[in-house]
Amino acid sequence: MTSPSQRRINGLVFTALVFCAFVALLSSTFIQEQVAIMGSRLVKAWSSGLSVLFMGTAIAQVDLAWYPPSSTSVNNLTAALTSQGVYGFIFNTSETPDGEYGMYNWCNMPHVRKSEYVKPDSSYELSYVEVIQRHHKRTPYASNSFPVESYHWDCDDQGLYYYGSTVDSDVAQPARGFWKGYISSVNPYTSSGWIGTCQFPQLTSAGLDDSWAHGRDIYEVYHDLLGFLPGRDEDWRSKVTYRVTQNVITSQVAGMVIGGMWQTTDSVPLMIQALKVDSLEPQYNCSVGSSLFNAIQSSSNAAWQDQLDATADFFATLDDISGVPRDDSGFHVSFDHYFDNLSARQCHAKPLPCKLENGANSTTCVDQALADAVYRMGEWEYSQIYRDDPDSLVASATTFGVWISELSQHLREFIDNKRDIVYFHNIAHDGSVSRLLSILQIDEMVVR
Repeated sequence: MTSPSQRRINGLVFTALVFCAFVALLSSTFIQEQVAIMGSRLVKAWSSGLSVLFMGTAIAQVDLAWYPPSSTSVNNLTAALTSQGVYGFIFNTSETPDGEYGMYNWCNMPHVRKSEYVKPDSSYELSYVEVIQRHHKRTPYASNSFPVESYHWDCDDQGLYYYGSTVDSDVAQPARGFWKGYISSVNPYTSSGWIGTCQFPQLTSAGLDDSWAHGRDIYEVYHDLLGFLPGRDEDWRSKVTYRVTQNVITSQVAGMVIGGMWQTTDSVPLMIQALKVDSLEPQYNCSVGSSLFNAIQSSSNAAWQDQLDATADFFATLDDISGVPRDDSGFHVSFDHYFDNLSARQCHAKPLPCKLENGANSTTCVDQALADAVYRMGEWEYSQIYRDDPDSLVASATTFGVWISELSQHLREFIDNKRDIVYFHNIAHDGSVSRLLSILQIDEMVVR
């Protein structure tokens, strides 16, 4: 029988081996030499398997083949087109009843909480935790707005703080300046789309509150329940690291998560990589992965074209209400833009839009059935992009492999006693989490 410490190391070694397979492939001579080869040749080579050398001693044959997910309502086009509702998923409230906690809630992700956490028996020792999460609830992106929105969206109940500060000076310290959006009564120019005092995007006050609650819940599990994290009155700074992306909404989340975890308003560094090479968002350029993702979302993918043909009437109805031109490719290559626009409204208890006639709302509106159809199609598309298409594994691994390599390094350093950090928290995006779950070949992929 193995000891608790042996089980701990074996578990870490196994996890590292799984991730190292993808890392080694990405850095292999094959990828460097065959970077221009697309389609079946690349997939065939990817699927052939790879021997991975780990810690100089263990060799493991890792199966790198793509395996299809289970068939569910989410990835069934007929179900997506004809079902009612959205499979029991929540899109119209941030509240999930305790009895249903953990179910899919697009508005507020379920947190790890003491009330649901299943504590393992004492023969197991938790030694290292790395978290990756999508940011919390936000306003929609400006690119996803209708040409003319029928109401304002204001964010006067919060402040977005932007200022620099010297680290070592106790004298020259800044005021806590924050952005306060306003609309000039003199400026004759107005932006298209959303109008108001918000940034598009930014974390909303509800998203900020949920970020703080998320941090509190993490501490209650990993300190109060498991005794893993140091106490708030101990040297926790030497044991934890937080990382964000170049998109400021992740920093907005980080500040509140840290506040919730450690009950502090002191300065805390947020690790961030350079623009255009960041591995977490990810931003680095990989032509292989980009080309594969583009192909999945094109007419060369029969499944994708079938769903666009089948939803032509949906798009026509939405375009008529929204005023989006039919030749706006951003709104018509997928349901992504309509998904973000409508779900952001409903998650913040804002009304679904109506068609504007002579500057006023008409009686032709997006009703709940149409909104639900958009959400179902968005779920189908996400599953197609990140799991159902056979090229999704290669596309995800090549565009997120650098982050996987960094995770692998963290695990190796911890196993070799070269790492003091025991908790590393990555605050990222849906495109980050979806790629990771694609690489892990999750059985049911939904919008994250």
